[in-house]
Amino acid sequence: MGALLNNLESGKTLVSDGAWGTFLHKSGLATGECPELWNITHRDKVKVIAQSYIDAGADMILTNSFGGSPTKLQHFGLEARTAELNHAAALISREAAGSDRLVLGSIGPTGVMLMMGTVEPEALKNDFKIQAKALAEGGVDAICVETMTDLEEAKLAVEAAREVTDLDIVCTFTFDPTAQGDFRTMMGVSPADVCGPILDAGADVVGSNCGNGFAQMIEIVKAFRLQNAKVPLLIHANAGKPVFENGETVFPENPQMMASHVEQLIAAGANIIGGCCGSTPAHITAIAKRIEELKIR
Repeated sequence: MGALLNNLESGKTLVSDGAWGTFLHKSGLATGECPELWNITHRDKVKVIAQSYIDAGADMILTNSFGGSPTKLQHFGLEARTAELNHAAALISREAAGSDRLVLGSIGPTGVMLMMGTVEPEALKNDFKIQAKALAEGGVDAICVETMTDLEEAKLAVEAAREVTDLDIVCTFTFDPTAQGDFRTMMGVSPADVCGPILDAGADVVGSNCGNGFAQMIEIVKAFRLQNAKVPLLIHANAGKPVFENGETVFPENPQMMASHVEQLIAAGANIIGGCCGSTPAHITAIAKRIEELKIR
């Protein structure tokens, strides 16, 4: 059992961080620029993001490594620097978190469609191994495989992390509501479909991030709990369902609106709560405050 599971043993609801991509772009990251390269070229700006979530009251923060697989980095001609960029991401978040908060090493999807046969599964798994190993060597407390839609790719990432680290592993999927009233990823898998296989692959914590606000996440948590009553669940929700206004994407929920769903989310069975797109340190502070008010932190 690693540091993350040890913290969950207390039964308290833990608070995670909020959006990174939104924050990076507000800090000057240009469209088409590699976010992970900023771990070297704009280290101080990346650390400001990490530190802001620690200061907001988060028990854990992610790393700026979401697109840090060789497969993703090759679009920028940076695949040879995979280990360097992920290691740097881990060091930055570790520095911000100190010794009393947790760091989760972020691993996102590669964008490769396994079913198309353009890449061998073992090759993709080896890419994930490079990323996970570098994050572990940089000092993360757990690996967070996130925003997955393809169960097979998610399993490869989890298996890779399990083979090269002894850390706890989180795996989250992004689900969309269907006309039938349930939730599925764009590859057609539901919370019930992914729960057993991803735990069998080696995940310790499962859940969902992105795509939905807390209101929808409550139903997703319930779906997971129908499948497994005990596995720890992590939820990173958007600040509401995004809307397109005046030529830009807007996330409608302010910090108080997000925090108003926390009690229902916990009652449904969530163990770790944080934000995704559109959420800010202010959202995380409001979430942490609400959990404190509920006397469960």
